[in-house]
Amino acid sequence: MARADRKAAAAESAKTGVMTHRQIMFVLFGLMAGMFLSALDQSVVGTAMRTIADDLHGLSAQAWVTTAYLITSTIATPIYGKLGDIFGRRPLFLTAITIFIVGSVVSAFATTMYELAAFRAIQGVGAGGLFALALTILADIVPPKERARYQGMFLAVFGTSSVLGPLIGGLLAGVDSFL
Repeated sequence: MARADRKAAAAESAKTGVMTHRQIMFVLFGLMAGMFLSALDQSVVGTAMRTIADDLHGLSAQAWVTTAYLITSTIATPIYGKLGDIFGRRPLFLTAITIFIVGSVVSAFATTMYELAAFRAIQGVGAGGLFALALTILADIVPPKERARYQGMFLAVFGTSSVLGPLIGGLLAGVDSFL
């Protein structure tokens, strides 16, 4: 009986173009996961930056690592917004996630602070899309009356990652002292 009800609700939402609560939550989970990773990355790296700079012998260049990320994410944000209007938000959100992950992976292999800054710039290009498109997609799928509730979930994710990030960054920065 419940299965027939779910199929009927899905068929009705397909006809009307309105998503069910379950469909909205499924999409929001993916959007919030992307935002969580991006926000977590910012706070983890910020906390561990001194240790990273010491390991890569580049204390004088450490500001470039943060600056490169912030500049590229700031520049990318309105570009993703406009391209999302033209090409659709989903493919661009997936592209932003891919760019962010590629930037994260290559950052792990940086051997100098300047390489790390360049790779963090790649991450910033992806992060700019994650933030901009996540909230835009939310506005696309949720009626204005319900939007505040879902935006609260986004803020909770951002707050959680902002608390966990420094803890994880400190833990990772101190791991080499245990080895």
